[in-house]
Amino acid sequence: MKINQVAIQLYTLRDHCQTAADLAATMKKVRTIGYQSVQISGLGPIPPNEIAAIVQGEGLTTCATHEDSKTILDDTQKAIDRLLALGTKLTAYPYPAGVDFHNPEHIETLVEKLDAAGAKFRAAGLTLGYHNHANEFFKYKGTTVLDYIYTSISPENLVAELDTFWVQRGGGDVVDWVTRMAGRQPFIHLKDFQVNAAAEISFCEIGNGTLPFDRIIAAAEKGGCEWFIVEQDSCPGDPFDSIKQSFDYIQANLIS
Repeated sequence: MKINQVAIQLYTLRDHCQTAADLAATMKKVRTIGYQSVQISGLGPIPPNEIAAIVQGEGLTTCATHEDSKTILDDTQKAIDRLLALGTKLTAYPYPAGVDFHNPEHIETLVEKLDAAGAKFRAAGLTLGYHNHANEFFKYKGTTVLDYIYTSISPENLVAELDTFWVQRGGGDVVDWVTRMAGRQPFIHLKDFQVNAAAEISFCEIGNGTLPFDRIIAAAEKGGCEWFIVEQDSCPGDPFDSIKQSFDYIQANLIS
């Protein structure tokens, strides 16, 4: 993994990205820390052309986005148009909003719609991924929902954006999952998993948790992963301090 492959997921900084002025200030801080790329998510109602100009103005690349779940499935062209305006080719379905995994019909409909949307993205020269949480490890048809999604849909129409924290939280083996997604995972969320003395689980900066990122990154690289995206859903203090701590740890310990 090279340092220019390390990105920050802007959902981590969402409270500082709600206006164009705030986004510009945030991008300057992100670039000063050392990140060279961002994933667009959690921003306020800023026009995509303006977002692109702000990001590029700080010498940053938009490696990917998260688009609204319903928009991806039910208004796919709108999501495609936004990616084209932002100047990136990679996005992910962020969360199965409104999907009840206890209801087989919901699962089957989700698979059908993801497959159809992924085909439309592919026809436009773009790529649709799936971003997992823990609930996709719910058992379905003798496997997990996440397994079922990936085995039911061609890699041409749906790639993986594994989230390391949520794989662990769902009971999966992170290295095993990354290995299994070889050739199908152009991006990954690096998110550490912390357990305290009271057995309480929390998000934390990379290197402060339990996940074996040296092995995770090695497996992801072997499988052709292009983007290693730092994300921390919640931070104990200033999120800029947290993303700097993660970046510094990665640069010191995980860069080849």
